[in-house]
Amino acid sequence: MTMPPIADAPSAHPYEQLTPDVVLDALAAVGLYGDGRLTALSSYENRVYQVFLEDGERVVAKFYRPGRWSTAQIGEEHAFSAQLEAAEVPAVGPLTLQGATLHQHAGFAFSVSPWRGGRRPELDDFEVLEWIGRFLARIHTVGAAQPFVTRPQLNLQSFGQDSLDWLLAQQMIPLEAETAWRSACEQALALIAGRASSRNEMLPFGLEDAKQIRLHGDCHPGNILWTPLDEAHGTGGPHFVDLDDARMGPAVQDLWMLLSGDRRQRTQQLGALLDGYEQFRAFDRRELVLIEPLRTLRLIHYSAWLARRWEDPIFAINFPWFGSPDYWRGQTDMLVEQIEAMQEAPLSA
Repeated sequence: MTMPPIADAPSAHPYEQLTPDVVLDALAAVGLYGDGRLTALSSYENRVYQVFLEDGERVVAKFYRPGRWSTAQIGEEHAFSAQLEAAEVPAVGPLTLQGATLHQHAGFAFSVSPWRGGRRPELDDFEVLEWIGRFLARIHTVGAAQPFVTRPQLNLQSFGQDSLDWLLAQQMIPLEAETAWRSACEQALALIAGRASSRNEMLPFGLEDAKQIRLHGDCHPGNILWTPLDEAHGTGGPHFVDLDDARMGPAVQDLWMLLSGDRRQRTQQLGALLDGYEQFRAFDRRELVLIEPLRTLRLIHYSAWLARRWEDPIFAINFPWFGSPDYWRGQTDMLVEQIEAMQEAPLSA
């Protein structure tokens, strides 16, 4: 599979240049001709469009944010998608067009995937959770077969410490909120590094002890498309989309974002997921202690992600509340809650 080099960003705000005409011209360059109708899909990191073609088919065109991933890193994402599809896992990957899955047009790297319909899964339905658990196990079986070489690892440094250091260095936090947020953040990261427990003792299992495998990486409900089950025809169930955040990490990372509600509800949801998961793959129950540390790291990383992308005008439009003293006070409160959660007994199932 030939992967072309990724060009430099065409401007300070590269997506300002990505007009509907550019999108349609890019597709035409790989032999797909739109009928003029395209719809922007929910994506902030990249730009993703549903495009209607002249033959009545629909495709999804994804234009990668310039400078975020290297050609080799995108190549690993595409190879992972292809391996999942070969294993009959319902993950939606890019089409091979003109001998490649990654293409260049007007300074943008882009890929084209088949359109798949569906809605968010009903996660209060234990049968749905069990079904998703089975497919997550199959994703992880493929993911464990070989490592990523160039894509990053989910760890304390990359998601936590690097985010903290960058936010402070760039002076992104209002002075009246910085001290409290920094204190809570540093305490939270110290607990993760020290493997906090409910008795303030060092736990025998931490992020660095978990087996690292290739993950979906961002397996929240919005990245699972569910279609009604038709047992007579063997159709329906989940389709996993958007492997853009695929990386190395512990298996539990792809499970915890599907849990919500109070502790009892999350325990029941986790039990249903693992009932399905363990039909296809063993799950190391020691990883359950990592759920709250991973949630904490995502919270810190999310603030840094918003700050790093603030020059993109779409972020100010869609996240107008970001950056205010109230925002950072709210983040501080959530970190304090996470500090407490990390010192409680982990979920069990």
